[in-house]
Amino acid sequence: MPARPRIVMLAGSGLSTGLMYNGLRGSCDIAAVVLEEKPSSIAMLRHRMKKLGWGTTLGQVAFIAYSRWLGWASRGRKRQLLQRYGLDDTPIPVEVVTWVASANRREVISILKALAPDAVVVNGTRILSRKLLGSVAAPFINTHMGITPAYRGVHGGYWALAMDDGAHSGVTVHMVDEGVDTGGILYQATIDIEDTDNFSTYPIHQIAKAIPLMQAAVHEAAERRLAPLTTNGASRQWYHPTLWFYLRQRLLKGIK
Repeated sequence: MPARPRIVMLAGSGLSTGLMYNGLRGSCDIAAVVLEEKPSSIAMLRHRMKKLGWGTTLGQVAFIAYSRWLGWASRGRKRQLLQRYGLDDTPIPVEVVTWVASANRREVISILKALAPDAVVVNGTRILSRKLLGSVAAPFINTHMGITPAYRGVHGGYWALAMDDGAHSGVTVHMVDEGVDTGGILYQATIDIEDTDNFSTYPIHQIAKAIPLMQAAVHEAAERRLAPLTTNGASRQWYHPTLWFYLRQRLLKGIK
């Protein structure tokens, strides 16, 4: 029987990280979970205003507030999907968690060098630095909630639906480089949604597809047989929708 891969998780806090942890712990030895604190909201707002303009940024902030309410209102559907897919949302044990201000801090490099994992599983962190990515021989493997390269950035599953491209609403497991979801593709899968789904439940369909793909990827990493594919085709980075864009798509196309 093949040896269990030894991995470190480098992630942001949230439901998908907990689901991925529980989805991997049965077939992998998770040496540590390094959780990154959320970056400053004010700094993020300033960056977005500079990059996208104040009108778009305010629309995104309004949507984020609405999406939080939508997530609360959809908690019954979320629980239904967790049960359907057999996903375990048990909290990650505190004794295996190390909190850091940034995934790119020197202390993270020290942890990785000390633990010498077969792979580093990335989930929901900021862009990783070249120094971090080159600090150990282990590959960094990310779950992206979209089909790359067409739907890089955030909310790729939603954006594919909103762009009338449901055939590319899905998830990608890929190698991590210094770009935004630009690393070599390892696996991709599409999702099937129902009328009772919406923006807040699409990610559960996606993580359910992603967990077995990540399981396969880390085993391949441990056996030194990863074979990433070069990304081809149209490439675009997506951001949060504005509230008015979301409401228009929902009213005119039924994309919730």
